[in-house]
Amino acid sequence: MSATLPVAGTAGVRAAVREDLRADRGAVWGLLLLNGLASAAGLVAPWLLGRIVDEVRAGGEDLVGTVDRFALGVLVFTVVQVVLSRWALAVGYRFGERMASRIRERFLERTLALPASVVEHVPPGDLIARGSTDASVVATALRRAVPEVTVALVQALFLIVAVFVLNPLLGLCGLVSLVGTGAALRWYLRRARPAYLTEAAAGAGLADVVTGTAAGARTVEALALEARRAEAVDAAVADARSARLRTLWLRTVLFPSFDVSCVLPVVGVLLVGGALHSAGVVSVGVVVAATVYLRQLVGPLDTLVLWVEQVQGAAASYARVEGLAGVGRDAPRSGLVPADDRIEVRGVHFAYERGRDVLHGVDLVVRPGERLAVVGTSGAGKTTLARLLAGLDRPTAGSVTVGGVPVADLPPDRLREQVVLVTQDHHVFQGTIRDNLLMVRPDATGAELRAALDVVGAHWVAELPAGLDAEVGTGSRLDGARAQQLSLARVVLADPHTVILDEATALLDPTTARTAERSLAALLRGRTVIAIAHRLQTAHDADRVAVLEGGELVELGSHDELVAAGGAYSRLSRSWHGHPGDRGAPASTRDRAAD
Repeated sequence: MSATLPVAGTAGVRAAVREDLRADRGAVWGLLLLNGLASAAGLVAPWLLGRIVDEVRAGGEDLVGTVDRFALGVLVFTVVQVVLSRWALAVGYRFGERMASRIRERFLERTLALPASVVEHVPPGDLIARGSTDASVVATALRRAVPEVTVALVQALFLIVAVFVLNPLLGLCGLVSLVGTGAALRWYLRRARPAYLTEAAAGAGLADVVTGTAAGARTVEALALEARRAEAVDAAVADARSARLRTLWLRTVLFPSFDVSCVLPVVGVLLVGGALHSAGVVSVGVVVAATVYLRQLVGPLDTLVLWVEQVQGAAASYARVEGLAGVGRDAPRSGLVPADDRIEVRGVHFAYERGRDVLHGVDLVVRPGERLAVVGTSGAGKTTLARLLAGLDRPTAGSVTVGGVPVADLPPDRLREQVVLVTQDHHVFQGTIRDNLLMVRPDATGAELRAALDVVGAHWVAELPAGLDAEVGTGSRLDGARAQQLSLARVVLADPHTVILDEATALLDPTTARTAERSLAALLRGRTVIAIAHRLQTAHDADRVAVLEGGELVELGSHDELVAAGGAYSRLSRSWHGHPGDRGAPASTRDRAAD
């Protein structure tokens, strides 16, 4: 069953933003200082313009010289404002890039730290959308929104204060006239966050449906499911379109309301200023300067409203990216070193997602160097036990230890030295063969890499023109046997003392499976082996066989002992082979049990 990754709340987003700002506080203060100086320089030109008007009305002997000096001041302070503003933007852009980089790195760290049990139940489209679309939206907003919004905020604040300094009545008039803008923004902001979160979730749902359909293309074609998958895609597209139209509607209300509201302060100041001038309270120059200030205010407000719409989308994306912080983490890894290679399972119970127990009080000791086969019918708990032994899951109750240390508490690098689970899934990462192997042992030499490949019979690598540097992955796919050999070579480099096999060759064709089994045989020499047995021969060749039934360990012993006992294993053996103990039967009759 799929689980939904959490979304960070408003408090969580604010805390993350504060942490990011504190990490680069020098740039923040520099940004504020430069914007403050630029805004202060920008206030001088309108004030000088008002002085020019008053000087022209008053006349005087050196009128031309006075006007020229004021005009030169307007030019100088305008140039200073432009230089400081550009400098502030450059500082802001660099700050935004660094902040975006920290967010991406933090997201990657959290993604890699997700417990395997969480990753397996999360829709892949959701995680992909958060790491690509959402992270890109946040990065774009930080690169541009942070510097531009900061500039606009500081400029708007300075302009409003400047009007109040000129004349408090004119400043109050302009401020009251901005109430319409505030009301429009308040209406928008109350509805924007849930709307943009819904839009982001709908986009993730669409990505999940498309990804799932593409990944299962062969199944869709084989079972003639094209129409049903097309309906699912159409439904996801309809949801995404509906969510998008909702956010577009919010904008169609916000922008016209803002355009009308921005005209009101200028009109109000002209009317009130005219009345005050007629009463002899203010000069024409003061009214002109206040009008210019409020007209200049339209630019910063326009920037703020334009970005507030995009910032709402970015905030929703940021909440989704930061949502990984709310995912339950595994318990802290232990620094203890296992005393030996002995694996012990004591009183283990396990349940998936608060459901019923699938393992009930399992007790088992795996001795170093032995081959243990775990058998049972479908749903008996074999794979669950394998995951617990490999440290991928934690028991609900009881303990699974290696050398006295809980397996799930071992850090990844030490865990690889102890236990490795080999399944039917073998992934080849995009890059070179060398890259695929070095991720296990970054310090391995070329000779060690080639030796690991030779152990599993991957002699084909030496025949490639580029050898270890040959590109593999998405663009250069390997067939099943070669991909499996590459995965097994990684296990050889990890050099664990215990290897757990769970259907390692189940998805391969017979010829490929035989090649992979020969590679496995070379890998398993001298190691403790725990095999989830689906074939009679696997159980027959094991030193001991553990029989699970209904989540309980009901029998434990050698093949011959358990067949002679006539219990659960004997019945299972007959269902596999048709005649217990017949070692000469052809391999084709060794039917696999159900998973």
